[in-house]
Amino acid sequence: MTVQPTSGDPIHRTPAVAPVQAGVQSSSSSASAGAAFDAATYAIAAHRPEAGPALAEAVAADPDHIGAQALMGFAKLMLARNEMQQPATEALATAQAALQRADGGTADERLMVQALGLATAGGFVAASDLLDQGFVDRPAALLPFKLSHGLRFMAGDKNGMLARTSAAAAGTLPEGAAGGFILGCHAFSLEEHGRYDEAEAIGHRAVLLTPEDSWGRHAVSHVHEMRGEVQMGIDWLENSRSHWSRCNNFSFHMSWHLGLLHLERGEHDRVLTLYDADIRPEQTDDYRDLANAVSILWRLQHVGVDVGHRWQDLAAVARHRQSDTTLIFASLHTLCALLAIGDTAGVAQMMAALEARARIGDDQGGVARRIGLPLARLLTDHATPLERRHLDQLVCAVPSLGGSNAQCDLFLLALADIAARDGNGPASARIAALRSTLKSEDRLIREIGLRAAS
Repeated sequence: MTVQPTSGDPIHRTPAVAPVQAGVQSSSSSASAGAAFDAATYAIAAHRPEAGPALAEAVAADPDHIGAQALMGFAKLMLARNEMQQPATEALATAQAALQRADGGTADERLMVQALGLATAGGFVAASDLLDQGFVDRPAALLPFKLSHGLRFMAGDKNGMLARTSAAAAGTLPEGAAGGFILGCHAFSLEEHGRYDEAEAIGHRAVLLTPEDSWGRHAVSHVHEMRGEVQMGIDWLENSRSHWSRCNNFSFHMSWHLGLLHLERGEHDRVLTLYDADIRPEQTDDYRDLANAVSILWRLQHVGVDVGHRWQDLAAVARHRQSDTTLIFASLHTLCALLAIGDTAGVAQMMAALEARARIGDDQGGVARRIGLPLARLLTDHATPLERRHLDQLVCAVPSLGGSNAQCDLFLLALADIAARDGNGPASARIAALRSTLKSEDRLIREIGLRAAS
């Protein structure tokens, strides 16, 4: 879920009947606030930039709209920046106060606020569990469904993600665009479990129902990439560019997928052109945009491509985030950028921050202990000899970083590169075997092995 920051200016034409309904029973008596809340839900599901202004309009129409206040808190948390923690906590307090003034609000509103409290305390999976249990009789209620999906995706809970989307897809789908959005999430969950044929079929059904479902289009592009259907994947994305190019910064991520497909064919000049025009067209501070940039530059560099000044263009963002461990997935991408620009002080700062985070008992503290810190030590060449010999054991923990298989692939490739340079044959074989269950073609693994052999 992406809600871009807003200047606070309301949108001027909230539709009288929103394209979807949020599915959250509200205690608010303001029809205009309700319509704006539904419009925000639609924009979130469609990855459109109107979500922030729509939420601002909902709160302007009814400052005590509990659902809107809670959603503002979730949106800030899911930006995964340390400076967003305080605004998210404030949104929680505002929603709790609004609940009191509404004599406890509705059961749905209480669930939303309770889930926000858990998420604010670092429990994304616990928040998702509460949302799923609270809406078990309405698994296709769009906003709780989408929140659960997004939180589990960030937390690396792919089993929970599939269980949730399966329950929603098995029931009666809501009419209109909401049904397509739900199927798009289900297609993605299936793809992440390697169920490619099902994912492709359901993804096609999702975008047929809801052409603006870029998440469903994204799921199908994953399928084509993993099955090695490079031209089909390129055609799928290029032919739907008119839809996903209207997204918020999710359009950068769709372009990243297009770049990966061209990279698979060795079309390096095309990848660099895409990088400059579509993958990193703006020097944003969003961790997803940085992850796109870092992972594709790393791949290019590791097949011998001169990427020029592009690492330096990421330097300011990486240095600004060198102590931010809000999301370990993001921290490791920041670390890769700092390593690429040779910022030894920044690398040391990030390592210290990861060590500190590993001592905290929340979800991301656990991720730091299990995979984040050990992987960081390997990336920075500070691992012990025992850790280097058994680096393949980290492979199974990589998905718990969150993100997709395609995004986590950067770290599998990095582990493969370290194993190959160390001459660690068993680890190289295990990593290659794991990747073969995800991808039918593995040009980068082959090139890593050949480079090490030479």
